[in-house]
Amino acid sequence: MLEFADVPELRDLVVIAAFEGWNDAGESASSALEHLRTVWDAELIASVDPEDYYDMQVNRPTVVTVDGQRSLRWPSTRLYLARNSPLGRDVLLIQGIEPSIRWRSFSSEILDFCFSHNPSLLITLGGLLADVPHTRPIPVSVSSEDDGLREQGLAERSTYEGPTGIIGVISELAQRRGLPTMSAWAAVPHYAGGPPSPKATLALLGALEDLLGCVIDDTDVTEAARAWERGVDELASSDDEVAEYVASLEEAQDTAELPEASGDAIAREFERYLRRRGEEGSPRG
Repeated sequence: MLEFADVPELRDLVVIAAFEGWNDAGESASSALEHLRTVWDAELIASVDPEDYYDMQVNRPTVVTVDGQRSLRWPSTRLYLARNSPLGRDVLLIQGIEPSIRWRSFSSEILDFCFSHNPSLLITLGGLLADVPHTRPIPVSVSSEDDGLREQGLAERSTYEGPTGIIGVISELAQRRGLPTMSAWAAVPHYAGGPPSPKATLALLGALEDLLGCVIDDTDVTEAARAWERGVDELASSDDEVAEYVASLEEAQDTAELPEASGDAIAREFERYLRRRGEEGSPRG
């Protein structure tokens, strides 16, 4: 791990992580983290040495021009510190590319850095392709192996069995070391799963608002999500088979949703509305 700046004493640190690759359908999770980095003015504090974990023929360095100077940008995982988030606590944002090799060493190195600053919570973000309609709210599932988080109603125990990505490895190691951990996954419509997927990104930001009890400025993402949905609408209207398939997904989802689930969703939206009203009415410096 290479530190770029001295890290001050942190306040009740929350860690949020997302990685490009297998975990990131429609680039929904990495885009959510990029949005947080921007709106919370997060500063780069450290990065992983790419020589240790990345196959450069798979994730090649890119040539960029900054202030008239051409240079190489290497694939890596970078850590950003947000001290101006609306949480009233510090947030460490881990943004990277799923490593090619040595996953356990990679995860341990990341977590060693986190634990040196006494984190209180880890949230990982992911996106997966699923049989869901683009016309309905994007489902986000939140799971945790932590009894306390589940008792608070913030997450459920995952029943998934099968291949996992780097966030699955990091989550398990963090939980074993005693750090409460949650994982939020957005279900991206598979027939419109190419990046970007701003509606799924917006859903992940909404889930973070619920989990952290804060308001996240998502104006730009909301506008992009509306434009994305209009674009997929046009695609569906021009192809009878796609339109029929979307209608079948809508019917299946509407039938499967129980009244209690709808009530929970309404309650979450109302709580989010109240938070935003409070944010709008609060004094700003």
